[in-house]
Formats: sequence, C-alpha cells, structure tokens
Amino acid sequence: MDTYITLKSSAETQLTEKRSRFLAFALHADNEEEAKNIVAAYKKKYYDARHVCYAYVLGNDGKITRANDDGEPSGTAGRPILGQIQSRNLTYTVGIVVRYFGGVKLGTGPLGVAYKTAIGEALDEAEKEEKIVTTKFRVSVPYTDADVAMRFIKDLEADITQRDYDAEGTILTIEVRLDDEQALRDKLSKILSLRFPDETKE
Repeated sequence: MDTYITLKSSAETQLTEKRSRFLAFALHADNEEEAKNIVAAYKKKYYDARHVCYAYVLGNDGKITRANDDGEPSGTAGRPILGQIQSRNLTYTVGIVVRYFGGVKLGTGPLGVAYKTAIGEALDEAEKEEKIVTTKFRVSVPYTDADVAMRFIKDLEADITQRDYDAEGTILTIEVRLDDEQALRDKLSKILSLRFPDETKE
C-alpha cells in the first residue's frame, strides 16, 4: 500500500462522566518530535488537570506508536486512546485526553470506556484525508530518447520535479507513487543508453 489516512484538521470534544470532565483533542503530527512537542504544550496549558493522557501513531505504515496513562491505572487511558486511533486506520495522529477529576472514582472499566469514548468523538469530528506515498529518483536521458522516456513517465502518471542538462542529455528528477516505482524503472531501463545517476533514492 502506498497510501495512508491522516487528519486534515484538528478537533476538540468534551465528555462529562460522574462529574469528571474529559477534554479530548485529535491532532496531526508529521513526526515524533512534533508529537512530543504537542503533548508537552497541552500538559503546560492544562497544568491544573489531574491527568493529561495521550497516544500517537506515526509513520506511513503506522508502526511508530506510543501511549501514556499519566497516572491513571495502567491500561485505562493511553491504550484506549491508541486503540481508537488505530481502529480508524489513522497515522501521523495524536490523541490527547485531559481529565479534570470530579471527586467520584469511576472504576477501571468505566474509566477506560470514558477515555475511549472521549477521544473517539474527537477523532470522528476531525476532517481526514488520504495521502499518497511517493518516492523520487533521477535518470539521465539522451536527447535522442527523450520522447520515449517522457511517454513512459506519462503512462505511470509520474511527475518531473527537476530538469538538469549536460552534454549527453537531460537529467530528470522523477516523483512517482511508491507502488509504481519499480514498474517505471523497468520501463525506463528499456532505453539502453539511459542511466540512473544515483544508486540510492533521494
């Protein structure tokens, strides 16, 4: 798969359960550093809350995950938040739930449900978008074969992001869907005089 779903907009919802107030936030983060900074900013903003629990999922494949209960009984907050993000197949997503304790203990079962419900509503409220994963590579095409190369590139709906020129021809930087990269490389390799200047992808 060379696509993933993430949040296009953030969202905030609120849930009250036995006088405890749960403020839920669904946000986008491009990387782990940004996710950590978001969490730190919310902890600072809601310094007077009893708990600021969170989870995030990152990476095109959603393999980078973290969940934190922030003092709640183990598995009652961070894990339910993480589960809600994953059940919607989202990545590059941070879920934060701020709890203002209302004086009545909920018990671990209802507590987990409250965190799950709160962040679920925020995630559903946020606008989502599908992103296509692309990759770039360069090819050196002789002037005499430029038309053939352009046809192959067009066939796979790839984009040329940069053109450079030397004595032998045109050096093209091509951006293509990850799933189509090998097919395009195979097509271009049929042009005998074409070269791939870089062994590694940019």
